[in-house]
Amino acid sequence: MNTQLPLGITWRDQATFSNFITGENAQLVESLRATNEKLVFLWGEEGCGKSHLLQAVCNMPELNAQPVYLPMLELKNMQPAVLEGMEIMSPVCIDDVHLVAGNKEWEEAVFHLFNRVREQSGRMIVSASGSPANINIQLPDLVTRLGWGTVYQVKPLSDEGKKIALQQRAQYRGLQLPDEVVEFVLRRSSRDTNSLFQLLDRLDIASLVEQRKLTIPFVKQYLQ
Repeated sequence: MNTQLPLGITWRDQATFSNFITGENAQLVESLRATNEKLVFLWGEEGCGKSHLLQAVCNMPELNAQPVYLPMLELKNMQPAVLEGMEIMSPVCIDDVHLVAGNKEWEEAVFHLFNRVREQSGRMIVSASGSPANINIQLPDLVTRLGWGTVYQVKPLSDEGKKIALQQRAQYRGLQLPDEVVEFVLRRSSRDTNSLFQLLDRLDIASLVEQRKLTIPFVKQYLQ
């Protein structure tokens, strides 16, 4: 089930802090859950969990909260005017802000939204592939604004953390994913979390079609 916004943008209801494998990110998660943190900037490699964390913030049961999730991957092809009026929402969660770097109109729109949220004493959570000074934003004032709050690097999961994450996701889908199968997958496939989750999704479909359990022989056959 997804939550629907007027823009047609959705976020996943099942993305919560309880099903985020924290790993080395305990302080970061604590900061996101503390509603008094008015600006938090997250950065890290693809697949490290940034989108999950922003959506988890949107799913927090805060009193009177009206969150909005703004994924730049989807919004960058729209007019920057879509950000107008978003300051009445809180928290405002902007995902992958680096995708608008070099686009003057979009950079200015994000800058003005930041100022309006600040004037409303709202809360903003922003994610990117790098720190504020290292994502090629051309508008100096926007770079400065993005660095005003707490900046965290989202640390990728260890292999043990990825194993737990895969088994947790499999359990949510009603799948049995034994330890030896997870270890086989980690040895034989791309190790970033997004790729692993996508592989699990495909294995789920394949196992349903063939009416087979997720065993090493089945996974090996699928990967070949």
